[in-house]
Amino acid sequence: MKLRKLDCLKAAILGVALLTSAAPASAQTTSSGEIKKSGSEAKKAGTSLGSNVRHGRVVRGSKHFGKHVGSAGKHFGRSTKKVFKKIF
Repeated sequence: MKLRKLDCLKAAILGVALLTSAAPASAQTTSSGEIKKSGSEAKKAGTSLGSNVRHGRVVRGSKHFGKHVGSAGKHFGRSTKKVFKKIF
C-alpha cells in the first residue's frame, strides 16, 4: 500500500515538473533553422509534384506544389526578418 502511494506521489511530482519546465527547443527557432525549413519544404514541393504527376494527378500535384512553395516562402521570409532585426 505504501509503495503504491509512493509511486503515485512520484508520478505527480514528475507531471508537475514536466508542466513547469521550459519551452521546447523547437519553439526557439533561429534564422538558419528557418532557412533549413524552407529548403526542406522546397524538397517536399518537388517530390509531391513528381509523384502526383507520375500517377497522372497533375492538378492535385500542382496544388500541393503551390502549398509547399508558399510554406517555403513563409519560412524564408521569417528568416530574413530575424536577420534584419538582428542587424538593425
